[in-house]
Amino acid sequence: MSKIQFSVQVRLVSDLTRSKLFYEEVLGCDVNDVWAVRDDFALGFKLLQANSATDVTPNQAGKDQQTPWDTYAYVDTHHELDELYEELTSKGAEVVQEPVLMEADWGVWKDFAIKDPDNYVIAFGSGKKS
Repeated sequence: MSKIQFSVQVRLVSDLTRSKLFYEEVLGCDVNDVWAVRDDFALGFKLLQANSATDVTPNQAGKDQQTPWDTYAYVDTHHELDELYEELTSKGAEVVQEPVLMEADWGVWKDFAIKDPDNYVIAFGSGKKS
């Protein structure tokens, strides 16, 4: 069976130039004509200009979900998550969910979420304290 090496999400955006700036300057992605990738495609997007702003449709919240997510990315530890939060907020990221801790049978999960110029929500989480 063939092995998939990575994947990207395709995003219809209302203003390609504005989105490319956000993904590069705020999210820290390497950006070219339509690609925005970070950390060797650990986080990857293909940004496409929408025909109309009404074609841009971020996800709605799921049942029992307060913050809707369009992307969910993982980091290794809570410490790295805190560093990422500081990095993104220092670059002007709009936070839609402050870092929050959740306890489960297996341990403590921590996550936060930001949004891009088209209201796509990108969440980041970690399940390790150290």
